[in-house]
Amino acid sequence: MDGLLPIIIQLVSGAAGGNIAGSLMKNASLGTLGNSLAGILGGGLGGQILGMLGVGAAGAGDAAAGGGLDLGSIIGSVAGGGVGGGVIMAVIGLIKKAMAK
Repeated sequence: MDGLLPIIIQLVSGAAGGNIAGSLMKNASLGTLGNSLAGILGGGLGGQILGMLGVGAAGAGDAAAGGGLDLGSIIGSVAGGGVGGGVIMAVIGLIKKAMAK
């Protein structure tokens, strides 16, 4: 169960990142639900990529196995999820906008 917490943090951060990116890029916004779903997808992917690189989720999983999460791994999960969510939302939004032309 402890290994699940970093993933949940990444997904929630991804949803937030997707909505923040949607509010900053109004012309590419997918609406609240679309931004959230794209952000969740991006948060999961961003967190996994950082985990493969040894940052964020991997560090959080190691800390959880030792009995607790450290602040650095939580921040890594939040950052990876938020950035990944924002990037994926922006990419999907721009593709949708280009296809609508």
